[in-house]
Amino acid sequence: MNELHNFTLLFLAMLLISTLMRLYLSQRQINYVSQHRAKVPDSFAENISLEDHQKAADYTTTKVKFGRLPLFYDIALLLIWTIGGGLEWLDQNIIAYELNPIMAGIAVILVYSLISAFLDLPFSIYNTFVIEEKFGFNKTTAKTFIIDMIKGSALGLVIGVPLLYIILWLMEQAGEQWWLYTWLVISGFSLLMMWIYPTWIAPIFNKFEPLEEGETLNRITSLLERCGFNSNGIFVIDGSKRSSHGNAYFSGFGRNKRIVFFDTLLEMLSDDELEAVLAHELGHFKKKHIIKGMFISFATTLCALAVLAWLMKAEWFYTSLGITQPSTYMALLLFTLIMPVFTFAFQPLFSIFSRKNEFEADAFAAEQTDAKHLIHALVGLYRENANTLTPDPWYSAFYDSHPPAPVRIAHLNAQA
Repeated sequence: MNELHNFTLLFLAMLLISTLMRLYLSQRQINYVSQHRAKVPDSFAENISLEDHQKAADYTTTKVKFGRLPLFYDIALLLIWTIGGGLEWLDQNIIAYELNPIMAGIAVILVYSLISAFLDLPFSIYNTFVIEEKFGFNKTTAKTFIIDMIKGSALGLVIGVPLLYIILWLMEQAGEQWWLYTWLVISGFSLLMMWIYPTWIAPIFNKFEPLEEGETLNRITSLLERCGFNSNGIFVIDGSKRSSHGNAYFSGFGRNKRIVFFDTLLEMLSDDELEAVLAHELGHFKKKHIIKGMFISFATTLCALAVLAWLMKAEWFYTSLGITQPSTYMALLLFTLIMPVFTFAFQPLFSIFSRKNEFEADAFAAEQTDAKHLIHALVGLYRENANTLTPDPWYSAFYDSHPPAPVRIAHLNAQA
């Protein structure tokens, strides 16, 4: 009973601490951005108007303020699902159908996922059709939104259910070392998804067309040859179908790598700037950031599964979180729900690693192209995407995967 009491208190304490920290950082961000709303930073004054700067400030503070509502909502749901008895109620109702443990587990997790997705839907709708619409970014129609939701759900069932079956089977049948076998399965599955995503999954949601012949393609091809990068094609995605935000990315690996530009990005940038942006993305490849990120992800997953293997043997783990009948599937579901509460403090470490990679990719781009072109491209993207130029230093250090705009531009100016 003491273990039950102690773990329940620990869970509630960590939840309170993480929530207060999130609120504190969000308030710092709101205050800092608002305080610097009246004046464009000197280093950007020539390229970004006060109107654009204030739009970015308003967009940022609106998003942060809105983010507090789902934060409280998610906390309430987490408590209801766990110590409030929600998962216990769901589990008992599924058990009544006398399914075998694996099928019962799949049913519980699917029903939970369906209910959660339905409860989160209003926030997604508001963000897309109110906030993004207000600031002129939304291009998604109600029809596209619904179709995307249906496609995503169907894809999740087709891909997720077989994987879940394998994981639950290993947890039930593979003995003490199940967590190691499960890690191998998850790692292999992740690699498979990365390989098939460009050609099989992404086209379900977006239209991909090869980049047209011309000066842009010639310059990109020349850059790829200089950097020794072989891809399975250079494509343009119809990003404007859903948003006016611009972006570019790599997907896949091995011989199935693709370079993808949003059509909105092609409209924003000149050929010089586009080449510089691509050189930055190539920097991630040449500096092996993708491989390093995969290694960290795999290592983190292995550690998490080892902890789960230990927790699922302890009866107090279940009872302290509102479950009276221990099971492998409930251990998996509970662990997935509470893990973000206990790992929140590690967020800055991942942010530091990501920002380090961005600096290295910028340095590589400055070697391959003119750093001034990348600076112009980034400033243009900050303006068009309404990215704030004045984020709170603490908020940025905790959350941001990219360096703050002033720091990044100063670093590139030094390279130039």
